[in-house]
Amino acid sequence: MTTVTSQRHPGSLLKELDLTKDQFLGLLATAAKLKRGKNGGSETAQLTGKNFALIFEKASTRTLCAFEVAAHDQGAHITYLGPTGSHIGEAETVADTARVLGRMFDGIEFRGFDQASVEELADYAGVPVWNGLTNEWHPTQMLADILTMTEHHDGPVEEIAYCFLGDGRNNVARSLLVTGALLGMDVRIAAPRELWPPTDVVDAARALAAVSGAKVLVTDDVERGVSGAHFVYTDVWVSMGESDEKWATRVPQLLPYRVTEQVMSATGRPDAKFMHCLPSVHNADTDLGRRVRDQFALDGAEVTDAVFESSASIVFDQAENRLHTIKAVMTQAFDA
Repeated sequence: MTTVTSQRHPGSLLKELDLTKDQFLGLLATAAKLKRGKNGGSETAQLTGKNFALIFEKASTRTLCAFEVAAHDQGAHITYLGPTGSHIGEAETVADTARVLGRMFDGIEFRGFDQASVEELADYAGVPVWNGLTNEWHPTQMLADILTMTEHHDGPVEEIAYCFLGDGRNNVARSLLVTGALLGMDVRIAAPRELWPPTDVVDAARALAAVSGAKVLVTDDVERGVSGAHFVYTDVWVSMGESDEKWATRVPQLLPYRVTEQVMSATGRPDAKFMHCLPSVHNADTDLGRRVRDQFALDGAEVTDAVFESSASIVFDQAENRLHTIKAVMTQAFDA
């Protein structure tokens, strides 16, 4: 059995449940400040001379680019390790890889399959480890999402109501549920019962809500879920790592939860906004979109193109905010 030789660095971010409300909001405040600095040309590099390893078991556009640009803006250097770029999990244990990389790098990002892998990296690396996505959690996405919500809502975060529609078991849905509960928000998951979040995740959210005053709702009723919501959120119906055969099951399951103009109207808020972590199947302009069209006679899947391209859509604000919030995570890690 491998012996743990170092403690987790306090600058690590592995899942939302590791943060307090004040810590989460503190990262948002730092991100907003860094965003103003970058846009105003007054950003100060705080990570000059630092070296970061970016481990990607799963492909990425936003996470990879956000970490790379954030590091560059702050004066740090990165080394990208793709699915075939290291021995991790194949010819070398996660613990051994962590102890090697921890001797060479000042921080490690991991985007992959098992939450246990990023947790083990943090146990052994001795440097900050950041979760860029696992099958279970997506904390850097949540920071970007809540920052985006606050930019489009006048008033405290506790006044915000949002609803996720789709596969309630996936990492984004789980993370949205516990994040809203942590921050005292009004968070709803609308999904078919067989795709509700795991019981332990719902229980964790309800425990957080008991402290924060949040409202937590898991329902199979779309209208109940979106009524009064400031933000309507969805994600792809079949996640990375799942087989394409899943589409045959998911389309009939999730078609009632597709975000349409009617769903947006059901919020009862003319100013309700649409959110998506991307990439999205919203038309037939991609290989996947064409397969969905040809097999299921759908132009788009989880959201219609009319909603995605509407003035209500703030998906590209979310995408940009991955940069600023990840930059906040990286800079604050060395103040921990």
